[in-house]
Amino acid sequence: MSLHERLISAGVAPEDLAEFGKRGNGTGLVDFLVHRKLIDEEELLNILSQDLGLPLMQELPIEGIDTDFVEVVPIQYLRQYKMVPLPWREKKIIVVNDPSLSFPLDNLIRLLNWDDYVLALSSQANINSTINLIYDRTRQSAVEFFQEISEESPEKIISEIEETGDLLDDASEAPIIKLVNLLLTGAVRDRASDIHVEPYQSQVKIRYRIDGILYDVLSLPRRIHSPLTSRIKIMAKLNIAEKRLPQDGRIDIRIGDKTIDIRVSVLPTAFGERVVLRLLDKTADLLQLSDLGMTERDVKLFKELIKSPYGIILVTGPTGSGKSTTLYAAISTINSPEINIITIEDPIEYQIEGVGQIQVNPKIDLTFANGLRSIVRQDPDVILVGEIRDRETAEIAIQSSLTGHLVFSTLHTNDAASAITRLIDMGIEPFLVTSSVIAIVAQRLVRVLCTKCKEPYIPDEETLKKIGLEKEQARERVFFRRKGCLHCMHTGYRGRTGIFEILTMDEAIKKLVLTTSDANQINELASKRGMVSLMHDGIVKVLNGITTIEEVLRVTRVSQKDFNVRTEWGDGL
Repeated sequence: MSLHERLISAGVAPEDLAEFGKRGNGTGLVDFLVHRKLIDEEELLNILSQDLGLPLMQELPIEGIDTDFVEVVPIQYLRQYKMVPLPWREKKIIVVNDPSLSFPLDNLIRLLNWDDYVLALSSQANINSTINLIYDRTRQSAVEFFQEISEESPEKIISEIEETGDLLDDASEAPIIKLVNLLLTGAVRDRASDIHVEPYQSQVKIRYRIDGILYDVLSLPRRIHSPLTSRIKIMAKLNIAEKRLPQDGRIDIRIGDKTIDIRVSVLPTAFGERVVLRLLDKTADLLQLSDLGMTERDVKLFKELIKSPYGIILVTGPTGSGKSTTLYAAISTINSPEINIITIEDPIEYQIEGVGQIQVNPKIDLTFANGLRSIVRQDPDVILVGEIRDRETAEIAIQSSLTGHLVFSTLHTNDAASAITRLIDMGIEPFLVTSSVIAIVAQRLVRVLCTKCKEPYIPDEETLKKIGLEKEQARERVFFRRKGCLHCMHTGYRGRTGIFEILTMDEAIKKLVLTTSDANQINELASKRGMVSLMHDGIVKVLNGITTIEEVLRVTRVSQKDFNVRTEWGDGL
């Protein structure tokens, strides 16, 4: 069969192929067919592989690659034409996504000055990630840069940093500009969620928060603090002359194929301004409910709850426990043209197509409470309130739920039952809580063990007791601990997942709440009625090799005396 026949048999219409033929060489075949969703990319690459006799590579090698070509081949050229050279183990491989683009391929061969090479196919995503990894590895890090300039002439370089006048010139090679750029690109490469710039008496510490834990990255001389903070403040459009008051701003940057939104917070301290940059990847896809870490049982239960016509669903947990991500996943799941969804948030972290999103602005008195009053007049079906901070917001949210709206919100409490106690402490009557709240989800984030280096082990008896297991119960189970490798930056962990407990307000719990707001009693009854606690969910993830006992204990902080082995576990595991 010819390529034309193979494509038609795969479902591509002859008229579409004829239209591609009329376009000439401006557009590649893969781009034309895949962009129009006429055929799946994987299926098309398989057809091209068979027709042209080219190998199809599912994974591209990174280790052992000779990266000298980055000096002569611009990264933009490889990205534009979706191709990457891989000089690997005395072989010269050029991986392309679209072999029909012959002219750019010829130019690449000319740039590389290669006489002999092997052509291979791979997906656009594989090629793009490989390009970014290779060019990122060859880019100088902030640590290497500062070591280099310090070795040359520390006093000269520090003077140059202090005297840099044109900080607004992004094309400038001024050391301070390069240093900030390297700190930002390094943070994105290392998957950091925050960058901390912390001034002390004799030094400035730079720290990254990766998977929820802070790591020291760099220590700089105290004299660099002022130009460093000035550069960040200029990028965030803040007042560089104001050093006595806190300031907040934003920076938008592009690194590789990622668009990063950075929220900047500047706070005066005894030794100067402390700066924290919160990084948010705007190109990352919103997580679905199944990606959060919930068990199949919890996903099914939560999906039923978020389809309720009215009521309040609360998500609780400390700052940084993934509450907003869970709410966004819930909103994305029910989002459809038939439903009017309006949110009020502080800040808006992700834009969701088809959802009206309002940013809180206290400067103009646009608070959660005031915004919520206006939202109710916009004929919403579903309302998301970023956080219930006071009695006023709680009362309006409850009234909204009682008048036929589904309301999502968050509270800062340690577990699901404590959310009921918090609402009653705010001054909400127990009968209003029981008639409006339909479910409370408590959650934490635990670090996920690195799949490349995790190793099995047998925990000691004391560790097992902390999670409510006897040695005999654990004998036939496999436990893993962290080790550390290049893939996880020697931390033993890579990525995070959630642990959850879902408390549904059934009739028995409603009756109890009307008589007492004691969180311990509510917890005890909910557990008897089938609620899986945070601790229990965490240990299930330990036994599935996802995380460690230490991680679960770190985020749940359950003491042994509060932990009833028989009630909690039984033979449930």
